[in-house]
Amino acid sequence: MHIEFPGKTVMVTGAAHGFGRAIALAFAQRGAVVWACDVLDDELVETEALCRAAGGQCETQRVDVSQPAEVSAFVAAILAAHGRVDILVNNAGGVLGQVGRPLEQVTPQEWQSLFDVNASGAFYCCQAVAPAMKAARYGRIVNISSGAGLGISLTGIQAYAAAKAAQIGLTRQLAHELGPWNITVNNIAPGFVRSNPTTEKQWGSYGAEGQRALVERIALQRLGQPDDIAHGALFLASDYAGWISGQVLAIDGGR
Repeated sequence: MHIEFPGKTVMVTGAAHGFGRAIALAFAQRGAVVWACDVLDDELVETEALCRAAGGQCETQRVDVSQPAEVSAFVAAILAAHGRVDILVNNAGGVLGQVGRPLEQVTPQEWQSLFDVNASGAFYCCQAVAPAMKAARYGRIVNISSGAGLGISLTGIQAYAAAKAAQIGLTRQLAHELGPWNITVNNIAPGFVRSNPTTEKQWGSYGAEGQRALVERIALQRLGQPDDIAHGALFLASDYAGWISGQVLAIDGGR
């Protein structure tokens, strides 16, 4: 299977590190024009440099996906430059530094902030690209949720699990709404991957015994890599997945 994206315009959110960086780089290496965004300026610059060093095209901009005006402005810039957005990968998200705490100790602000970035952010991005994708009668949307959205969160953070589940529900709903315009909408639910400072801290918190137990629960008996998630995004955005929509692909080594 040979997957390339020459001439395709790809928008990747949360691209400063981890999954987002791997996804942006994977598309850039395969001929796509990548527009990457995040709120982490310095690391976003590094992502752009890596894409260009690999011979790809990449433009970056600081965007907070929880702010619809910023999302709209970013999409407008892409359309002004290229006239279309072929592929959207909604990767922005995370726990925003929160840790698992008892339900009664969670503040409304903490709850809402995780919904804003993990669920609302994906909605705003889909909403912003939909008119152009409809006009082109073509589009691929790939949302990056989490195994927490299919079960429970290893972090114990209630809002994270709920927001990722909400994003999966949004994926299924938009697949049916946008399907008549040849726009597919799919979701990837990654398992635990050591991909950024947050997951490194989480991994360390388990200790040697907890780490061993986590790996033993995985069918393949090993952790994944950011590239494993990027490869799933490439497939779902490719013509090979042209009749796949509304699906959740768990990339977790087998649970």
